[in-house]
Amino acid sequence: MLPNSQLSLIPLGAGDLIDRAVRLYRKNFWTFALIAAPPMLIGTVFLFGWTMLGRNLFAVNSSNSVETGFYQVFIYLRSILIWIVQTVATLVVMGGASRNFVRNLLFDERITFRETYRNTKKRVGGLIVASTLIVVVLGFFAFVLFYLVMLVGFLGGLVIGSVFQFSTILMGILLTVFVAAVIFGGFWLFFLVVSRFVYVPQIMLVEGAPAMSAIGRSAMLAGKNVKRIAALFIFSIVATYSALALLFIPFGWYAWVSGIDFVSFDAADTIPAWYQIGSQIISQISLILLTPVWMIGLCLLYVDERVRKEGYDIELMAARRLGGIPKVSAEYLNPLQPALSEKTTPVKSSGVTRKNEKNSKMTILGLD
Repeated sequence: MLPNSQLSLIPLGAGDLIDRAVRLYRKNFWTFALIAAPPMLIGTVFLFGWTMLGRNLFAVNSSNSVETGFYQVFIYLRSILIWIVQTVATLVVMGGASRNFVRNLLFDERITFRETYRNTKKRVGGLIVASTLIVVVLGFFAFVLFYLVMLVGFLGGLVIGSVFQFSTILMGILLTVFVAAVIFGGFWLFFLVVSRFVYVPQIMLVEGAPAMSAIGRSAMLAGKNVKRIAALFIFSIVATYSALALLFIPFGWYAWVSGIDFVSFDAADTIPAWYQIGSQIISQISLILLTPVWMIGLCLLYVDERVRKEGYDIELMAARRLGGIPKVSAEYLNPLQPALSEKTTPVKSSGVTRKNEKNSKMTILGLD
């Protein structure tokens, strides 16, 4: 990792955020790839079992279109469930990685696979509950928003088409502008809602907050970061599909040479299991390679938001130079909170004496 003297805690713009995330990933490529691998491997095992179950339940190579249709629905359901499982697992692991990341800022500790999953294990129950709730809520919101955008676009298109039918050119220009505005508005509204939930894993592991409190704290901490989250998301998607294309094109050529007809509408020409599993494995490899950029970016964004709003860089500097906040008598109220939630009982990890965690309620600027 970069030493603390080089990893300055300055406010990050969208481009700075992506640039720093990529640089950190490049310097620790294998570590971050290993950290991202378990959630994807869980999805791959789930994928293989679900595909084999579908093959045994339905006669996919028969001429029975109903049977084949049920199989396609079964496979579509598999894709949704895999997305949920992998997203939840990624958010859970992100919490452990964020604590490791902040300890790197404080003590120059290396970000390691072992430490990330040690942190994750300590709060795994709460992380799973919070992450599942986030995925379900955001997934339902995205589903409703998608059809709402389509409805608004359709109705607006009908109005524009009926009013400006006297000029085809003018109608085409207005339709293009209107559709672009509706799509942009839908994306902006989606990322506005997403931005209120993205800090939950980090808050739980860094600040020691319980799951429900972390959700409220994340909404409070989220500010005008829609553009940066959208930029990070779009960059991750483009990079993932670019990597997917590089891996998938040779595989698709091999499948085509092997006689797979991708445009056939004959029920008997169902795509074979080896191709379905192989294409999904390629997708998992792409996600393993690119998910760390998203994880690192959100950890950087969390620290950046606290630096902007709460002077977190001062808290980190104080903790680094002065150590932990001393205990006071129970009869006094200590308004100060640590920059990293921790216990006072030292334990040894990898030959280095360090402190365990404790649940510590964090407040803005560390003050009540």
